[in-house]
Amino acid sequence: MGIETTVPSRKENKALHPSPEETNSISKPRKSRRRHRKMSPVQKLYETCKVVFSCCGAGIVPSSEDIGKLCPVLDAMRPVDVGLTPELPYFRLTTARRTPPITYLHLFECDKFSMGIFCLPPSGVIPLHNHPGMTVFSKLLFGTMHIKSYDWVVDAPEKTSTTENQQLTIENQQPATENQNPAIENQKSTADNSIPPQVNAVAPPGTRLAKMKVDADFTAPCDTSILYPADGGNLHCFTAVTACAVLDVLGPPYSDPDGRHCQYYLDFPFSQFTVDGVSIPEEEKEGYAWLQETEKPDDLAVVGALYKGPQIQEK
Repeated sequence: MGIETTVPSRKENKALHPSPEETNSISKPRKSRRRHRKMSPVQKLYETCKVVFSCCGAGIVPSSEDIGKLCPVLDAMRPVDVGLTPELPYFRLTTARRTPPITYLHLFECDKFSMGIFCLPPSGVIPLHNHPGMTVFSKLLFGTMHIKSYDWVVDAPEKTSTTENQQLTIENQQPATENQNPAIENQKSTADNSIPPQVNAVAPPGTRLAKMKVDADFTAPCDTSILYPADGGNLHCFTAVTACAVLDVLGPPYSDPDGRHCQYYLDFPFSQFTVDGVSIPEEEKEGYAWLQETEKPDDLAVVGALYKGPQIQEK
């Protein structure tokens, strides 16, 4: 997700240098201990990301060797490594909002990659959105999260019509989240479902066919998930079944000037529309959906908060 946060200024901790007369056999072991102080997990993650994404850019996927370096570091990350516990206020339901606010903790960002943590209270939803030209590593730190993801069907036409060869408006159609966990109701269309679909109207542009990649619950501890520019579920939605936190590494990060805009979508069952030249076997239709571009949901609230875990030393 594209999130604007204010990064607090940090003062570097400069080591004190002993004067020449203080340099003796006692000071050397102390200096040695400082040099060999164990690197924190979040510092190790930062250092690994610098290597993995050094030669990457939009649409350029890290090598399998580099992915093999980063995944074990993320897999080993624990909530305590970033100063989190489920008892923190980020994970409580404190308002009567239909969709509870989500807290974002900014760790680091440069033009090559970004690191951050999404903190979701129960029923919190990060709506269906894309990651253009990006490779994303997601590590669930604790809790249970429902993940639903898609990849675009290459060369699928965008023009849609009904099976009666009449065009529909999508405002009165029911998104494909109808039969999922009640927590995912936040993604449903706000239209009155009792109103029959309008006919003889032009469907909005920007509706494309996508293939479902994942539609399942994940409970920590679990392996790091990876999505790629054109595979692995580049468009995904997160729904908190319980309070949970997910650490995201994006390479490269979102950038509107560079054309990497965070676009949101609604998903609709494949059977909602038919398109000339598109045919899916009956038993496979549930694995496909039509995705329609939409504006950022009005009820989506993502609040930036100060990261209070171990600090990253930028070198």
